[in-house]
Amino acid sequence: MQWGLPWPGEQTAAEAEAAGAAAFCSGEFADLSAYVTAADMARSTATAMVGPGIAYAFARSPFVHASSVRHLSKQAAGRVFLGLGAGTSRMNRDWFAVDSTHPARRMAELIEVIRLYLTAENGEKIRYTGDFYRVDADIRAPVLGRLDVPILIGAFNRIMLRTAGRVADGVLGHGLFTDRWWDEVVDPELARGAGALGRDSGDLQRWGWVITAVNDDDPQRAVTDARLQIAFYLTVRTYDSLVELHGWQDQVDAIRAAFRSGDPRSMSEHVTDEMLWAVAVCGDTEQAREMLASRKRLPDTAFLAAPSFLVSPRRRAGYDAAALRMMRDR
Repeated sequence: MQWGLPWPGEQTAAEAEAAGAAAFCSGEFADLSAYVTAADMARSTATAMVGPGIAYAFARSPFVHASSVRHLSKQAAGRVFLGLGAGTSRMNRDWFAVDSTHPARRMAELIEVIRLYLTAENGEKIRYTGDFYRVDADIRAPVLGRLDVPILIGAFNRIMLRTAGRVADGVLGHGLFTDRWWDEVVDPELARGAGALGRDSGDLQRWGWVITAVNDDDPQRAVTDARLQIAFYLTVRTYDSLVELHGWQDQVDAIRAAFRSGDPRSMSEHVTDEMLWAVAVCGDTEQAREMLASRKRLPDTAFLAAPSFLVSPRRRAGYDAAALRMMRDR
């Protein structure tokens, strides 16, 4: 397993690269642009892969995604990847003011058009006609030329996983992914999608986030923060298929009731040890290493992601530093 971090800042990133970090990724939210952060990463690193992990796919046009990737590649040649996530239908409709109907088909077309922009030679017109995107771009300025950039989909459920197998270079797994989810859902669906177009699913990249909270001075707080992050994710019904696979419906019902109660911290009480060990790496360094070793299907490249729900930036920075030390000294 290779490892990396969600962008921890220039100083910690330099230490992480020296310790063997293979990649850094940038998330996205109302106050955070994945591409702006990726530009910081490109300028401040030397060897690691860098890129959005993930950028909201439908909030930008294919042109904007492709031009952003080309811009990043000027600063980090050969080190850029692109992770795309569909987002929820509510976010697309109410936050981004864009249409996201038929998200898997829309994602497939989006990636096809991005690739056309990334593989076009100077003087070559870019034309595409699909159900969701129509492009007729005659870009006369000499700014093109083939650029090979891995495109990963932040896919969770079966249809989007099949889409990743058909059209993407791999998957960027959610922090909730368990060994069983990788084995029983992700791999079969990637293979199904890849096989439909005669692709070899073994060539696909399997990256992902792993909830990681290590604190030797206060391991119980780290465990609680990991439980809270798991609980917060499970308030979203998108992930119910994973809940059903593991038989966690009663716990998740209790989590959602606690979330609605106005006391969100109480959600952590309903995340069992089984759930914690299936999803997270946390506690003191000794326990975190044990949890890491117990996982049989970690991503090929794992982003050791500090909890963010009700966790201050200072505490997240401490978790980043502790994860770095754990991987450096393993």
